Amino acid sequence: MRDVYFLGVDSGTQSTKVSLINQSGEVLLSASESLRPMVSRQRGWVEHPEDDLWDSAKAALTKLMASFTGDVSAIKGIGLCSIRCCRVFLKKDGSLAAPVMSWMDVRAYEPFEDDPDIGYTGSTSGYLTFRLTGELKDTIANSYQYQFPVDTDTWTWSEDPEVQATFGIPRAKLLDMGLPGDVLGRVSAAAARETGLPEGLPVVATANDKAVEALGSGLIEPRVALLSLGTYITSMLSGEENLPDGTTYFTNLSSIPHRYLYESTGIRGGMWHISWFKSVIGEDFERSARESGRTVEEVLEVEAAKVPAGSDGLLTLPDWLAPASQLYQKGVMIGFDQRHTRGHMYRSIMEALAMRMKNNLDDMVGDVGTVPEKLIVCGGGSNSPLFMQIVSDVFGIRTVRNRVNGAAGLGAAISVAVATGVYDDFPQAVAAMVHEQDEYNPIPSNRRVYEAINTGVYRDLVPMLEGTLMQMHEAVEAAQE
Repeated sequence: MRDVYFLGVDSGTQSTKVSLINQSGEVLLSASESLRPMVSRQRGWVEHPEDDLWDSAKAALTKLMASFTGDVSAIKGIGLCSIRCCRVFLKKDGSLAAPVMSWMDVRAYEPFEDDPDIGYTGSTSGYLTFRLTGELKDTIANSYQYQFPVDTDTWTWSEDPEVQATFGIPRAKLLDMGLPGDVLGRVSAAAARETGLPEGLPVVATANDKAVEALGSGLIEPRVALLSLGTYITSMLSGEENLPDGTTYFTNLSSIPHRYLYESTGIRGGMWHISWFKSVIGEDFERSARESGRTVEEVLEVEAAKVPAGSDGLLTLPDWLAPASQLYQKGVMIGFDQRHTRGHMYRSIMEALAMRMKNNLDDMVGDVGTVPEKLIVCGGGSNSPLFMQIVSDVFGIRTVRNRVNGAAGLGAAISVAVATGVYDDFPQAVAAMVHEQDEYNPIPSNRRVYEAINTGVYRDLVPMLEGTLMQMHEAVEAAQE
């Protein structure tokens, strides 16, 4: 069988990444384009500037297609995965009526206020679908049920008048919806000119970014959990039942129609905590690392690997990015003494991310009832052998990473493979295209250290410090008035 190709688009918070992937799940080409910095015109507002999402997607696609030297007719389609929980207002002609609101924007979760200039409201994937095809269509699985009147049982817009009234969005201003794996349209002549894509190429619906990432990670079996390491870190379990949301998780629409993902409480800022630490170390350290032929991450990894499990008592609370409703939350490092180095700090951040998510997953498991025996880790953080071992030690189970850790692009490609009939269904496509690379198992001595720290101290740190952090926030606010 000659190779056929699928284009997977991962339109994220910080960049757009596009990949050309064959039917075996091999990434043959990739390209990316960074997004511009967010704009905050008022406190709590977080917007993508101008037409940044489309500009970034265009640039990334143009780069990839310019480097493609194969048979264009072998490209079967393009799967579009985009950021969830954003709010997009479109004019009647499909152009932007206002800047795209990020998932971090407080207004993205407020009831809809009608405006004659707004022809439609929807998600980022709906907008990008329009830019690619000219069709005002979207995937229902990227319509967050706390923003839009989604019937999560039927995977359609709700027909319940009370639900419709709660959101206040006129039906005429909601896009037409498809299921993951549906063809929403074909690349228009205008989009082909702007991106280099072949005109008429099928554009396939996927789901929300975390669900597409889960599909591309192979999370379709019971008793398996996924740890997604991104700008927002979360953990997920899969299932067939639409469970009512609990205090420790919510039920998300999957990339497989009429299947569900149970998603734990997460960490805002996520892997950015690592980026932040690298940025504060300074240019001299970065220059020194570069002169030695290594990256900053490689140097820090070596230093942190020499630090014992538990970082000699240095504990971190990874709350650098507080939600707008709880601005008193702050990141904390506690337990410093003369032994501690930047390697301790680097390892402590990794341990904090792992312990916070271990506790969040445990809380969800207690409510959902599915106890995982294997943990898949995806995202850029899985490139770190040290972080992978820390995760395995903290979670206490077999932990694996896949050959392709840019799982959202692979998940989008899997959707195209099913939509275009290359594979009969999603399980068949996942079996053919998702492959484990290596595994990590808990080191018993490290496991005992983390268990003692977590159960004895770490789980109680947040409530223990909450009052102090609230007092500090109030004092600073008062001083700045």
